[in-house]
Amino acid sequence: MEIQMPVVIVGAGPAGLATSACLNKLSIQNIVLERDDCHSSLWRKRTYDRLKLHLGKGFCNLPHKPFSSDLPLFIPRVDFLRYLDDYVTTFKIFIRYNRFVHEASFDVNTGKWRVCVMDSVKNVGEVYVADYLVVASGESCDAYIPKITRLEKFEGEYFHCNKYQNGRPYYDKNVLVVGSGNSGMEIGYDLSTWGANTAMVIRSPVHFLIKEMVYIGMTMLKYFSVENVDKLMFFMSKLVYGDLSKYGLVRPKEGPFALKLKGGRTPTVDVGTIKQIKAGKIKVYSEISSIKNGKTIEFVDGKTGEFDVIIFATGYRTNVHKWLKVDYKVLFNENGMPKAAYPNHWKGENGVYGVGFSRRGLQGINYDAQRVAKDISVTINARKIHAADDEANILLKSSY
Repeated sequence: MEIQMPVVIVGAGPAGLATSACLNKLSIQNIVLERDDCHSSLWRKRTYDRLKLHLGKGFCNLPHKPFSSDLPLFIPRVDFLRYLDDYVTTFKIFIRYNRFVHEASFDVNTGKWRVCVMDSVKNVGEVYVADYLVVASGESCDAYIPKITRLEKFEGEYFHCNKYQNGRPYYDKNVLVVGSGNSGMEIGYDLSTWGANTAMVIRSPVHFLIKEMVYIGMTMLKYFSVENVDKLMFFMSKLVYGDLSKYGLVRPKEGPFALKLKGGRTPTVDVGTIKQIKAGKIKVYSEISSIKNGKTIEFVDGKTGEFDVIIFATGYRTNVHKWLKVDYKVLFNENGMPKAAYPNHWKGENGVYGVGFSRRGLQGINYDAQRVAKDISVTINARKIHAADDEANILLKSSY
């Protein structure tokens, strides 16, 4: 079955919803294809209970809909999901769920995109034919667990943090959290407050800032240079935390916002983890070397530890190259990320676009979605003018 649609959007996370809303505001028909049975499935099904948006709400809203003034500055996960539900209703976003996209390709003969989909409920194939394809499956698509020697021999439990909800089941258990990003640090804190014997692998230099410091920094970046803002962040961080090196924590030489702009790595927001580390309630280890016998883990510095559970807060990978096949090269590199640097990362050739790949979170999604919708609108209008001119020329010729 072939379905004609001007714009096909792959992915019903915030990126897909934002793009569809912007297109609907411009009266451009579109459809969103989602492999799960709900929109925003990462936020709805694969995040932990205590999660809040780490940036102030002024930096996190989707296009055309600011957050309510009644909501707190840092919005809890449940309230963010309510906001997304309302967003779908407000902008009449058309989503088809349980649609697994296994291939999308550009047909040079027709000048259109063919998106091959499997309805995983009915087990029926569908083909969507579109003038424009928006890849909105995002950076955080497939959970990533690094290769560790003999991990399969570990006799305890191990899993990616997208399966973690809270620390209740891990009371008095020895738990190792691998990863020092926002998820890893917050899960480490959560485990320690639930009574788990918590340890963390922190192998890279990290900037630790409290939420209020990040909010101040983000606000100041509107008016001051990154260099000056980073100097203030360095000063504030040292004032709040002091020397962290004796706890196995090292600050990068480059400033937190300079690193964010360069590579998309945001400063790690500290929700109380550093205090727990200083108090000895969370131990810090270096990189894992291998799994020894049973539940014993060896680290690169020669230390060992016994653990019941390993939680990998090691991020996600995009899966664009798996289904966009050969045509991913018109926009994406081998890792499934845009070839072009921000702010020119969102547009490829032949009517393909990417939304949510700027490594700038929800603020980046807002930027991408509006530019993609505007560009599609301009292109459609240009085509209409060109078609009208062609028709006028034909009529003019026939009148002679």
